[in-house]
Amino acid sequence: MSFFLPYQKKWILDNSRIKLMEKSRQIGMSWTSAYSLVRRHALENQKHDSWVSSRDEMQASLFVQDCKKFSEILNLACVELEKKSVYEEKKVSTKILQFKNGTKINSLSSNPDAQAGKRGSRILDEFALHPDPAKLYSIAYPGITWGGQLEIISTHRGADNFFNKLILEAKFDGNPKKISLHKVTLQDALEQGFLLKLKNSLSKENPIQEMDNAQYFDYIKNSCADTESFLQEYMCEPEDYKSSFINFDILEKNFFNAEDKWEISPDSIFNPMYLGVDIARSKDLSVFWLLEKSHDTFYTRKILTFKDVPFSEQESVLYSFLKNPNVMRASIDNTGIGRQFAERAKERYGVSRIDAVNFTNATKEALAYNLKSLLEDCRLRIPDTDEIRADFRSVKKTSSLSGNIRFTANHTNNGHADRFWALALALDSASQGRAFGEINLVDKPKYLW
Repeated sequence: MSFFLPYQKKWILDNSRIKLMEKSRQIGMSWTSAYSLVRRHALENQKHDSWVSSRDEMQASLFVQDCKKFSEILNLACVELEKKSVYEEKKVSTKILQFKNGTKINSLSSNPDAQAGKRGSRILDEFALHPDPAKLYSIAYPGITWGGQLEIISTHRGADNFFNKLILEAKFDGNPKKISLHKVTLQDALEQGFLLKLKNSLSKENPIQEMDNAQYFDYIKNSCADTESFLQEYMCEPEDYKSSFINFDILEKNFFNAEDKWEISPDSIFNPMYLGVDIARSKDLSVFWLLEKSHDTFYTRKILTFKDVPFSEQESVLYSFLKNPNVMRASIDNTGIGRQFAERAKERYGVSRIDAVNFTNATKEALAYNLKSLLEDCRLRIPDTDEIRADFRSVKKTSSLSGNIRFTANHTNNGHADRFWALALALDSASQGRAFGEINLVDKPKYLW
């Protein structure tokens, strides 16, 4: 136990029936929970199996792999097994670690229904990042009726997330579920020796080796997409998304799964593709967002961002996309410095493939609501990155005294909601493009997730 930091020891030694950890990212808590689980399964009187669920099947399987490593360190006899099952018509591989006493640690599908009918302890890792945390909890909790623990571990994902509601209920509403609360921010972890442990795992050449706690704290803060991201991901301060134009519950349902291969060479795609280009030169980002349309869903296939890159180089990138005949149309920001960029593209590829969009309040409103409508219908697939989350979060809808609607976003190191508008432009190019009857579609789309 001397190997673990104080906040990790506290978690390991807490035998409460339900315990919850709100935590900073990357402070070793999933790894700590794996050790704690193996430690319990090593006991001869252990009777209950354990079930591990994370934001996706891959993360749950990696958790079980950490358990296997700890069983080897502790010289515990165990056998690694694998079971194939089907959820939502999708084959799922379940990793199983069976111990000498007959108990098992099992990974689970991220589908909450996979929890049903299973007795024993539960670990719900990255709980707030599940598509439906409330449903996951409601199905997982009955599994400990006959014994075992329910462990909930996560960073925050918004003030309205069920994870935060559990915390607020425990803190301010009498704690009816008798949850044992733990909280570790990045600052807490640093004060308890985290940086030294991190340095011991890094190469001697890593620049972090020269940092003290304050310098490392600033390094992480400055590396985040924006201040709100840092506070939520590292300081356990959930963000109130109510002022954002896009509801994050809606956004979550449109993210690719972690195991999906979303970035695909345009040359290998034969469905129609559409490009959105938000142009900048120095202060903001230039973003190229490429979509593939399969049936009624748009799949992100490429996102390129540029800062302080000459227009000539950006033009070369644009033309490399448009050389592909399956890129049906491109919508380009025609405001300010983008005007010449769009005009030259029109001269080269014609008005049938290039749409120059002036960013007025009216056009922004149309673009934004079109994007929101597709998100609400779950007809988009976009990668889950901190930068994309920050861009979508930053877009606010305001009204003037005269009733005019405006869409605004703060300027940050991450840009000026440039990814949001590039995606909106890509969707605009699809709506302005040729009808499906004029496109030579393959009978069976090559990429379906």
